[in-house]
Parts: sequence; structure tokens; C-alpha cells
Amino acid sequence: MKYLLRLTLSIAILLTPLAALAQPATAQPSVTTTPIQGSLYLLQGKGGNVVVSVGDDGILLVDDDYTEYAAAYHDALKSIAGTVGLPRFVINTHWHFDHTGTNAYWGERGSVIIAQTNVYERLSTRQEMAFFKRVLEPSPRAALPVVTYADSLALRFNGDRVDVQHYPSGHTDGDSVVFFTADNVVHMGDHYFKDSFPFVDLGSGGNVIAYTANVAAVLKRIDDSTIVVPGHGALATRADLERFHHMLQTTTALVKSGLDKGLSVEQISAQGLGREWDSWGRGFIDAPTWIGFIAASIPFADAAQAAPRP
Repeated sequence: MKYLLRLTLSIAILLTPLAALAQPATAQPSVTTTPIQGSLYLLQGKGGNVVVSVGDDGILLVDDDYTEYAAAYHDALKSIAGTVGLPRFVINTHWHFDHTGTNAYWGERGSVIIAQTNVYERLSTRQEMAFFKRVLEPSPRAALPVVTYADSLALRFNGDRVDVQHYPSGHTDGDSVVFFTADNVVHMGDHYFKDSFPFVDLGSGGNVIAYTANVAAVLKRIDDSTIVVPGHGALATRADLERFHHMLQTTTALVKSGLDKGLSVEQISAQGLGREWDSWGRGFIDAPTWIGFIAASIPFADAAQAAPRP
């Protein structure tokens, strides 16, 4: 608990670089479409990456971006599928509004929303995101998952087996990773920010130590040919994800070493994490913010490492 006492000042420092996430979009919504392989496409608007499967069984979405992007995604799906562009299924990798914002749009049109049980609990109740100084009221009924699961779920869809696996206490308490087994593609959700420090939502049950263990577990399930889709960023490879895991391990060890020596979070931030990781802090999460996430997670390291993983 001694580490937590050092976080008071650092949390105030951390709020500033993340303010953009809480702001509404101002540009005209547009979506880019990139073929991945097989039946799969990557769709990118403003929020989290979206993967779509299109085939004889219809359309399946993994994540669905901000609310104001609904029409842009609908147009993109029409251009890919050549139909009305309505998904049969929408899978949420976690509850955050940049990944679930168009749930209600699809739910009102008959799409079946699927998510881990904790996603339902958070979307259906009032959530306070202190990190963003934002309160989110319960989502409308149409936005809530219809199918929920505790651990895992499998769908046979468009000639593929889609394995949806919950990984506990990582980015939040309700994160899932989606494996398209035949196409050999994995959507990591926000368990992966390509070449950047990740956002770990401590207030929603996230933890850097468990996050790191979850990424290691995913690495054991994929091979060198797997296409890795991050929650944010460009398409990646297993080697890219290994580098990300190395960053998680290395920076956590550095912060823990500093705390063990009696340094404060602010002193560790002043020292930095080394030139190797300079570019990783130029995106959404800067180095001081990442150091604060690690420091806040360390007191819970034993429980996080002990949690079973698939």
C-alpha cells in the first residue's frame, strides 16, 4: 500500500493527456476499409479498430466505434457486403464507449450483441470514469448485450470458428480477445495498442500486471503467420505483439525497481523509462501516465499473476 500513497499527485498529472478521449468528434465521420484476409476486413473510424466478417452467413462485427459513426459504418458495410449492411452479430471486446458506441444503432435494427458478463453489468449501470472526469449513464436497452458469457464462447460463422475468450483484469474486468481460427486473425481489443503505451482502466478493474500476463497467454495461442489486430493502430504481426509484451515486462520491472529503492512516482517519471521507449509515449498515453498505471497496479501483483488464463 505504500506505493498507493505516492500516486495522489501523479493521478492529477495523468488526467491532462487523456482529455481528448472524453471529447465528442468534430470532423465529419468517415470510415476506411482494409481487406485483411479470407472473409475479414478492418474498418477504422475514430475509435477502436473494427473487424468485420462478411460471407454466406451474413455480417459479424467485432467492436463498433463511437455513437456518431453509426451511419458511416453502415455505409461501409453496404459497400463491402452489397446488401443492407446489417450485422447479424456484434461482439464487444469491452465496455468502453469508443468500442460500443453504435451498439444501440445495431441493436435497434435487430443485431445480436455479444459480450462478457462484466460488459453487460457496466453498460447497464451508471459508470464514473474518474480518470476522464466523466459520468456515463446506463445505456439504452437496445445497446445492451443479448448474449453474455463468463469465460468463453464460440460461433461457427462464414466458414470460420470464432473463439471469443475472456481475459481477466487486464484493460478492464470484461475484456475479450477474438480468435478467427480458420483465417488465423486475432482481434486483441485494447489488450494491444501497437507501438504505444496502453491505456489500462484501473477504475474498471484493469491492472498492468494481469494485462501483461494476458498478452503472454495470447502469444501462446498464435503463430508467426497470425495477423494481429490491435484495439488501436495498424495491423500487426506476432513479432510486433512480442515487442509490445517485452515493453510491458521491461517498463514494469523498471518502475518496480524504482519504487523498491524508495523513489516516488514523480521521481521515476523524471528519470524516464529509457530511450528505447521514447517513441511509445508520443501517442495517447505518455510515459508519466504509463508509469502511474504500473505503480498503481503493483500492490495487486500477486493476485493478478495468480488468476488462471486459457
